[in-house]
Amino acid sequence: MSVINIQEKFKLFSAHWSPKKIGELNGQQVLLAKLKGEFLFHKHDKEDELFMVIKGSLDIEFRDKKITLNESEFYIVPKGVEHKPIAKEEVHILLFEPLSIKHTGNIIANITVETYESI
Repeated sequence: MSVINIQEKFKLFSAHWSPKKIGELNGQQVLLAKLKGEFLFHKHDKEDELFMVIKGSLDIEFRDKKITLNESEFYIVPKGVEHKPIAKEEVHILLFEPLSIKHTGNIIANITVETYESI
């Protein structure tokens, strides 16, 4: 294991909505992603999902409310809760999730990533 510089890792990719794995620990994975535009409503039946904003501002829409995360803020979406991330401008986020989580949860779409690339 070596020191990981998150900003350097963000420079290695440009694709939106395609998380990249930068680490694993205790059955969890640390992912980085660049987001722009709207994702889709989805849920993870068995896993909580942590979104931490590194750069920009991220809205997360729920069926009954919307929250906004700014830089250095995070939110944990509880398992089973439908949510839709929205990035009006490019946002850089860190995700902390179980290895078993599926990218688009209970939905399969053309943007679904089956296996996260390690960078």
